[in-house]
Amino acid sequence: LKLMHATQIHAPPVTPYYTPSIAVATMASSPSALRLTRLLTTAKTRSVLRSNRAGVLTSPFSANVHLEATATGNIRSFSSASPVQVEQHVNNSNTTRLPNNDRERNALYPSGEERSMAGVTASVRHDWTKSEIAEIYDLPFHELMYRAATVHRMYWNASEVQQCTLLSIKTGGCTEDCSYCSQSTRHKTFVKPEPTMKVQEVLRAAQAAKDAGSTRFCMGAAWRELGNKKNAFNHILDMVRGVNGMGLEVCCTLGMLNAEQAKQLKEAGLTAYNHNLDTSPEHYPKVITTRTYQDRLDTIANVRDAGISVCCGGILGLGEKEADRVGLLHVLATLPEHPESVPINALVTVDGTPLGDNEDIDGVEAFDMIRMIATARIVMPRSMVRLSAGRLSFSDAEQFLMFQAGANSIFNGEKLLTTANPEFDADMALFNKLGYVGKPAHQGPMVSPAEEQGIVVTKVEGSGRRSMEQAA
Repeated sequence: LKLMHATQIHAPPVTPYYTPSIAVATMASSPSALRLTRLLTTAKTRSVLRSNRAGVLTSPFSANVHLEATATGNIRSFSSASPVQVEQHVNNSNTTRLPNNDRERNALYPSGEERSMAGVTASVRHDWTKSEIAEIYDLPFHELMYRAATVHRMYWNASEVQQCTLLSIKTGGCTEDCSYCSQSTRHKTFVKPEPTMKVQEVLRAAQAAKDAGSTRFCMGAAWRELGNKKNAFNHILDMVRGVNGMGLEVCCTLGMLNAEQAKQLKEAGLTAYNHNLDTSPEHYPKVITTRTYQDRLDTIANVRDAGISVCCGGILGLGEKEADRVGLLHVLATLPEHPESVPINALVTVDGTPLGDNEDIDGVEAFDMIRMIATARIVMPRSMVRLSAGRLSFSDAEQFLMFQAGANSIFNGEKLLTTANPEFDADMALFNKLGYVGKPAHQGPMVSPAEEQGIVVTKVEGSGRRSMEQAA
């Protein structure tokens, strides 16, 4: 192939990505451009190139990179104002992957795209109403499960589950009054304040997590905000650089961040930042009074503006009503960009905390988690949904239903900050039992088999309805 052998582009080999045929076919107008596009997106030869109406193949990741097709389908010219990051790749395996960055991944698909499969329709929207989300949440369980599982398979490879490890690098001594948290100085719990861990201690823990199969390493600190903790922040930046250097993705949860701190974390190599909203805006003041809901939204905006992936979800079991669960999902689903990942936690109660000592608060059942996960999957189809705290209380069969409902990420390791969690070996046994595989670090998710095989039918606003296979 002339493109593969004649075009000499100095770029390091990277994981081959998938170019959605529907997006290419919708934009291509000249037969030669479409012919060349087919070449680039067939079999095991994949490219990150797309066609525009002028018949120019362009990379969605760099506006300065383009290859121009001649009438015979050959490459006539190449130009780039900067080194090419992604170009032509030969896939030596049977696995086709999307970009790892959620913004780059989403940019591959046209806005307004609607997908349908097996009688279920889904799309990425930011204009959901509470009543629409409530209608989904309240569906009969069997219907909700069917819709969520179908949407999941339209957008994801259901066999792949991301594995994350969470380490508390600064335990206890937090001045906030979160009524569920064992680390608050306002509550008398088993947790005692500890100093921030040393950089090398954290890196040893990260290596152990990597050896056990984890591909994303998350570091949590029990404080309200970074504020003026310059020395501690410099150590955290070193931790981020070190973990990133191991080939792991890096996530932090450090309380409130300003824009400059978010920028420095991004430059150090941070992949994602976790900052949960916990519950609905209406129920939030009953749970926390030392930080406002807007404070949380501001931190999320700072993280997003710095180019860091946002990890944001909530907790079930805070004494909330079902309307509050819907309210939380409504806030998440109407953000300017959906979070890269949405952790759904079941509260693990701790004696000495207001919620732990409140016998009137009902526990979280598996069906509560499944219903929440399923609704999140439907209203935010391109977000990872993370099955987080509380897994230890659910059976393997119950966890399987959660995966079926759309969860495709977990926290593993024996502890989540201060509460128990399934150990690595137990999770590996569960994966083997259910036939799941882990998502590699710094590699994007596998393409949905339904999308790749042309089973998904898509409709872009202003165009006709077609299957991915027909479009190619």
